[in-house]
Amino acid sequence: MRDASSPLAGFIRQARRIAIFTGAGISTESGVPDFRSPGGIWSRLQPIKFQDFVASADQRREAWRRKIEIDRDMLAAQPNRGHRAVAALVASGLAPAVITQNIDGLHQRSGIAERAVIELHGNATYAKCLDCGMRYELAPICQAFTQEGRLPTCEKCGGLVKSATISFGQSMPEDAMRLAQALTLACDLFLVLGSSLVVFPAADFPRLAKNNGAKLVIINREATPQDPLADLVLHTELGPTLGAALGVA
Repeated sequence: MRDASSPLAGFIRQARRIAIFTGAGISTESGVPDFRSPGGIWSRLQPIKFQDFVASADQRREAWRRKIEIDRDMLAAQPNRGHRAVAALVASGLAPAVITQNIDGLHQRSGIAERAVIELHGNATYAKCLDCGMRYELAPICQAFTQEGRLPTCEKCGGLVKSATISFGQSMPEDAMRLAQALTLACDLFLVLGSSLVVFPAADFPRLAKNNGAKLVIINREATPQDPLADLVLHTELGPTLGAALGVA
């Protein structure tokens, strides 16, 4: 792993401000399934669009059924060496925050403060009212659904309650997108960790950083469409590579 981690360590040493961008690849090393991979849930089932969730009780019921199935793997996962290395970069002050496409909450569980995790696709570890934004914990919702088939509605305003993730057809979170853009434009090193860079608009950020003069480093098992733009590309295991570069076990 030394051959891969040494040039990476050099880029990190030279950086004054780092933007970290994580995708599914950092969490698959914790056993979290990649929904888009062959055999993943989206290769077997069509995603439920936001408009259909809102319009149809049957679609809401199917969405909650799938969520309970998916959560068996996601909520049991623990942060891995890659998450710990990202947390070390944030703690050092080099990286003010981490921009993530992931919805599993593993960055927060690795020790990064909630305010320093910019979640572009939301968070699957809790639910929210679509009308007033009130937060709900999952355990009571899942218990009522499993035992009684009850779909959740907001106790405060009566609105629909949905997993706090961004569904197909749902608007991207404006605050998260604004914060991610600001961090991207302020960095001199943009570090892509475990993203295939095919999901937009999130995948625009590495290109934006590069066009703004930042160095671009991509660590991903498979090639990405933006590999030709990068100053360093590593098709290696993420956790061991980043951990070795930063001296994080």
